[in-house]
Amino acid sequence: MKKIIHSPLGLTLLAVAVITTGFFTYKAFFGTAPDKQYRLQAIENGDISQTVSANGTINPVTLVSVGTQVSGTVKKLYVDFNSKVEKGQVLLELDDALLLAQQNQSLANLQSAQASLELATANEARMRTLFTQEYVSHQEMDTAVQAKKTAEAQLKLAQATVQRDRANLAHSVIRSPVSGVVVDREVDVGQTVAASLQTPTLFKIAQDLSRMQIDANFAEADIGSIRVDQDVHFTVDAFPNRSFNGKVKEVRLNPTTQQNVVTYDVVINVDNPEKILLPGMTTYVNITIAGRKNVLLVPNAALRFKPTKSNLQKPVSNEANGAKTNADQPAGEGGTKKQKHKQDGFPGKVYVFEKGELRPVSVSLGITDNRNSEIIAGELKVGDQLVVGEAQGNGNSQSGSSPMRLRMF
Repeated sequence: MKKIIHSPLGLTLLAVAVITTGFFTYKAFFGTAPDKQYRLQAIENGDISQTVSANGTINPVTLVSVGTQVSGTVKKLYVDFNSKVEKGQVLLELDDALLLAQQNQSLANLQSAQASLELATANEARMRTLFTQEYVSHQEMDTAVQAKKTAEAQLKLAQATVQRDRANLAHSVIRSPVSGVVVDREVDVGQTVAASLQTPTLFKIAQDLSRMQIDANFAEADIGSIRVDQDVHFTVDAFPNRSFNGKVKEVRLNPTTQQNVVTYDVVINVDNPEKILLPGMTTYVNITIAGRKNVLLVPNAALRFKPTKSNLQKPVSNEANGAKTNADQPAGEGGTKKQKHKQDGFPGKVYVFEKGELRPVSVSLGITDNRNSEIIAGELKVGDQLVVGEAQGNGNSQSGSSPMRLRMF
């Protein structure tokens, strides 16, 4: 017997027996109990709202671009960035030397036209006197009348030229068309501006910074759920810990297509009494498109959980148990009001942990906030323990973690 134990074969058999005994002893004392294999979460009643999100830019409700109708060199600047201006206030003056010279030339032409008219009027009167005495012919009389009419037309043309040159001279002084704040200045003293086919922009004035608007681009998949006067919540990078509110003003019908992605501009009204929201800020917009009160909520993690075949219990039909669905239960008692027919929701499956086993339950889902989903129908009630994942350290964990290993000292 001692020879067998001390032989190589005997030592091998003894080692296998010790390892096998140790393995089963470890499993008996340190194995994971069924209720410790999974992470559980109880079903609760609560409120839920569904939102759609997009990025946008804050803009003034009224942004006026101030230009010039005449060309010239900037002589004086009276305002700068962030200057508050009133309607009619002088913003800028152009060099008016050429415009003043044109006006003086027009005035001289006007005086010449007035003198020509006086001479033509006197000739026409003289010709009428001679015509009555039959000293001049009809042709000479008609020539005198025509000369007077030409002189009158020349006078009117000279008067119109003077009015034009006076207007151009007045336009060399740029005034604010509205009351507001200068948000952009695009010229400096000494710069030449040329007004030709396109009017150059000198200033941009925001009429009222206490009322702003957001232009947000929403995808075509979300635009069907957005309506005028819906509540909007948004944040900006300048105030990351603060949320702001607004309301949808309009959904513009002009789409934008970039790389085959269609978006629509949604205009959102925002009150800015503190004037801390500045033009050009990037916003992160959330629009509430649906909401429910006092409904059963299931974690979305429970809808994503897929167990292994072990510890599975065959599903029990609602008809066999005579259980009520949430759609038939009154609100506040683990169910919801009968808002929708079961076929109107989205199908889903969750797993209830009962008696050490997992029981699959088919449910019908309503709206979601990307964290929880509304249960429209299904064999669930408040307090049911749903599996939302496998416990950490479990060898069968879906997260891909490896089985527990013994540390070697």
